[in-house]
Amino acid sequence: MTTRDTADVPLPRWERVGSAARVLVDGEPFLIRGGELGNSAAHREYLAGRWDELVRLGLNTVVAPAYWELIEPREGEFDWTSVDELLEDARSHGMRVVLLWFGSWKNSVSCYVPEWVKTDSERFPRCRDSLGRALDILTPFSDENRDADARAFAQLMAHLRVHDVDRTVIMVQVENEIGMIPEARDHGDLAEQAFRSEIPPELARARGASGTWAEGSLEGPLGAEVFMAWAFARYVEHVTAAGRSELDLPMYTNAALIRPGAEPGQYPSAGPLPHLADVWRLGAPSLDFLAPDIYFPEFAEWAGRYADSGNPLFVPEALRSVEASVNALYAFGAHGAIGFSVFGVEQITGLAEQLLRESYDVIRQLSPLISAHVGGDTMRGLLPPTGGHRPPHRVRLGGLVLSAVYEHAVSPGLADGVINEADDRPSDQTHLPAGAIVIQTGDDELVVAGMGVTLTFAAAEASVETIGILRCDEGGIDERGSWRSIRRLNGDETHQGRHVRLPPGSFSIQRVALHRYR
Repeated sequence: MTTRDTADVPLPRWERVGSAARVLVDGEPFLIRGGELGNSAAHREYLAGRWDELVRLGLNTVVAPAYWELIEPREGEFDWTSVDELLEDARSHGMRVVLLWFGSWKNSVSCYVPEWVKTDSERFPRCRDSLGRALDILTPFSDENRDADARAFAQLMAHLRVHDVDRTVIMVQVENEIGMIPEARDHGDLAEQAFRSEIPPELARARGASGTWAEGSLEGPLGAEVFMAWAFARYVEHVTAAGRSELDLPMYTNAALIRPGAEPGQYPSAGPLPHLADVWRLGAPSLDFLAPDIYFPEFAEWAGRYADSGNPLFVPEALRSVEASVNALYAFGAHGAIGFSVFGVEQITGLAEQLLRESYDVIRQLSPLISAHVGGDTMRGLLPPTGGHRPPHRVRLGGLVLSAVYEHAVSPGLADGVINEADDRPSDQTHLPAGAIVIQTGDDELVVAGMGVTLTFAAAEASVETIGILRCDEGGIDERGSWRSIRRLNGDETHQGRHVRLPPGSFSIQRVALHRYR
């Protein structure tokens, strides 16, 4: 990369807007339509034939690793080739980068640390299980581990400050899916010494605890998890602060979520999970937010657990399934998300690829509108509720109640406007995702986008009024930001003005005006 004065290039930053947040790039709101590269994919030769497909997919951002072992192959000697090539190639394809620091931990394990760290366990100690066996996890209780990581991360950020002249990197993730496994806590000598120490006063106040960790005011597996979460958070704080002293970009860390019924140690415990968010915020105040990697079907529930606590929502990793397309719309609509990203994006194929491309095109068109409504009460995301819930699914939006019915299959041979419920579809039909974003643009005006959703409307307060469709236009938003109508849908497609229907199988955008009568 070339070096020039970057004083005239504003740093990417994030700002709170009401209950949500947004990232500003070049001073303008920027919604991340992302794809995270596979762990071993961030190499020029490997990606050479794949960039054009990522562009066609509609990405504006790649989420990609920076590997400590490649950057600092010998202690104190830095090789920036892998980082520079990644940023050059992303920039040449019109993309920004969320850079993942694969430092001390990746999915709990210390697999991307340099060889000079891996082969010197006396200087760089590991966690140990209750039998004293070493785990391939650097202990967070070692200053030597922490300081080596922080020095390398600071060098990376200093390099970006000087050489990333166009600010291709817009955010940085510090570490990756930190956690303890297969036991709830570290039993090494340094950990045991810390376990006999006093619980930090600020944490003791927040958790209603007292005394030492070992005295058990925080008891059982949860107490062990809090103990480790504090240690990980303090370690990450040191690394993050070192990096931000060189280049003050938005920074976060991410979490591997909990499988139902799992106990601490049976999942990567002590990471930045919802039940530990207070610990992480106290322990790592230099982080801007915590991010969930959502691979479970309960997407809305997990997104809500992060966003409802006041945490800005960014989903750096999501399953690259067909549901990713509607989950992305939901994240932006329900929580004003900073962004959404599927994992292993270079491997996405088939229907999942087609639908994500369509969804990202909808998000691209709606980005100015979404950004304008972030943090307010004029935007909603819709996904089918999990569990035994039966339609309709009711959601309040201003003075309206939206009733949503979801369709998961194309209706062969049926007239327009007939709803085909998922439970009645032929067994050989493809199960399609369903979801939508709804934005209120006026008192009785809406923009609705998605697929497989049929909406009816009622007054939020008790009323004898009936609400119908005054007009409904299918279309899109052009490059100038103006609405472009394709067709008026006031006939069968809206059930003669009784509902708005986003047919299953393909994404669409509709602009709707309602009217009230009695």
